[in-house]
Amino acid sequence: MTTELTFLGTGDSMGVPRVYCSCEVCEEARGSGHNRRLRSSLHISDSEAGEMLIDCGPDWGRQMEAAGLRTVNRILLTHAHFDHIGGLVEWADACRWQGSRGEAYAPAEVIVEILDRFPWLDRHIHFQPIDESVQLGSWLASCWKVNHGKNGYSYAYRFENTASGKAWAYCSDAIGLTLEQQKPLHGLELLILGTSFYHEPYDYETRSVYDVVEAMELLEVLQPQQTLFTHMSHDIDLTRSYGVPECAGFARTGMRVQL
Repeated sequence: MTTELTFLGTGDSMGVPRVYCSCEVCEEARGSGHNRRLRSSLHISDSEAGEMLIDCGPDWGRQMEAAGLRTVNRILLTHAHFDHIGGLVEWADACRWQGSRGEAYAPAEVIVEILDRFPWLDRHIHFQPIDESVQLGSWLASCWKVNHGKNGYSYAYRFENTASGKAWAYCSDAIGLTLEQQKPLHGLELLILGTSFYHEPYDYETRSVYDVVEAMELLEVLQPQQTLFTHMSHDIDLTRSYGVPECAGFARTGMRVQL
């Protein structure tokens, strides 16, 4: 059994460059492109479960083309914010043209939000609630609600291999996790964690995602073997060195990880 993760997008809700912005990071992204980031999405290629994505933002079509993908077997959704579901309309249309029916997994309350906004999607996408867990090949996938600060809530996913016991998790949109919410993030081979800024200067009450400084404090508690940061704003400059330890780093578009 082989599983490969590919980061199709590592940006926050606006992506990088921001169309209105002329900061150094956005200008670099327009030039050499080291900091060019589409909205966050992860491709999971598994020899048993097939081709899967986590989240389907408005850059879905561009991301699929860049990855050489023509279809996916299923998409797991973390929450109903537009930067995570904006591509579902395009995916549904692709399913219609291909004569197939997409398969999307999400917690029941997320499905309700999506279909309230786009009630026609279930003609071409079968939405399945995953409030407990689902077996995807050798991986048992489970999700749980996490704090998303001023933006309400999101869900994180833990994948545990039923043969080896190894586990990894995806938590792109969270801040101020309670001890209960942290429990599924212990004992991980890999943690993918959202960090929008290096050190966010705004009032805590106005924020919605960990910054890197806070994330490093969290990693001291969780102790994953490896951590990759995603969901990055134009505050993060990938041409700089931030002095993070070897067990942590910043995900880049197209980066692949073998599990």
